Amino acid sequence: MLILGAGFGGLELSTLLSEALGEEVSVTVIDKSDTFVFGYSKLDVLFGRSTPAAVKLPYREVAKPGVRVLRETVTAIDPRAKRVRTDVGEHEGDVLVVALGADYDMDATPGLGDGNNEFYSVAGAEALAGPVAAFSEGHAVIGVCGTPFKCPPAPSEAALLLHDQLVARGVRERCEISFVIPFGTPVPPSPETSAALVEAFAERDIRFLPNRGIAALETGRGVAVLDDGSELSYDLFLGVPKHRAPAVVHEAGMTEGPYVPVDSATLITRFADVYAVGDVANVGVPKAGVFAEGAARVVAQALIAQARGGEPPAPYDGRGSCYIEFGSGRVGRVDVDFLSGPKPTGTYQAPSAALVAEKEHFGASRAARWFGR
Repeated sequence: MLILGAGFGGLELSTLLSEALGEEVSVTVIDKSDTFVFGYSKLDVLFGRSTPAAVKLPYREVAKPGVRVLRETVTAIDPRAKRVRTDVGEHEGDVLVVALGADYDMDATPGLGDGNNEFYSVAGAEALAGPVAAFSEGHAVIGVCGTPFKCPPAPSEAALLLHDQLVARGVRERCEISFVIPFGTPVPPSPETSAALVEAFAERDIRFLPNRGIAALETGRGVAVLDDGSELSYDLFLGVPKHRAPAVVHEAGMTEGPYVPVDSATLITRFADVYAVGDVANVGVPKAGVFAEGAARVVAQALIAQARGGEPPAPYDGRGSCYIEFGSGRVGRVDVDFLSGPKPTGTYQAPSAALVAEKEHFGASRAARWFGR
């Protein structure tokens, strides 16, 4: 079988298949990168808490029975034939899983690509780490350009962590921080989590601007144009770009709108034996690694049941937990359920030392399972 993409979804799926079937299965995982990075690590890079080299996990460390990981760039997908062309050659499988994530559409927001304005990639966070460390006076704007976007709490975390850094450097009183987001609240499924974040913003004099997105940047003037036509001048801009499925997925005819439609219970696409998991799919859950991981488990269970003649798995439930940095070394958590009830719900877990350790274990446990660390 072929798995396109070695993020949360691709790594979890290949690991589960290897654990259950070993050499009975032949899994080829294809990714254009040679390393994996946890999404939350971009904040560590942005605020100088880590380096890009330190947060990268090399795919060469993946050594699992029945699994090989290839560093190749997918250039064409034929979902009917389950055949893929890359910059190296062609691959074909009896099952195809598309887990290529979401790309950043820099061109969708005029001016965003002019200079260092986004922190949602490791390269972008690295490029902004210097300007963030040097920022000591003026207006900082954290701005979201469109929805949906990966890891919905991350821009809130960026605002709180920027406040911490400015306080530590003794320059906070000379700086303003504004946070612009198209949602009405920071974490819509959980009113309690959103209230805690809004309270944290107010305590830190962070201006919260909901229900507005960044429509354009006029970098020459240092102005962010909002989608209601208003303007914010800025001296430092930390942007979250609009997202979309990779171009190769669109060109394959797999998308409807920006993403790949799937059966939310099974993750199957409209093509036989072709699945889509994670950010590339339109499932009705947030674009975050924990949800890609959960979707991958359902696909793995279905494929293992087919191989072993067992019962199909329960439908994907759209449940997951996201850790939220509140600053001052504190970590909270929101547990969300998107698919099992009539509407999405979220439960807030207040920041605690136990959750700091739990977040560390979250990363360490996956590095151990996927990379043998």
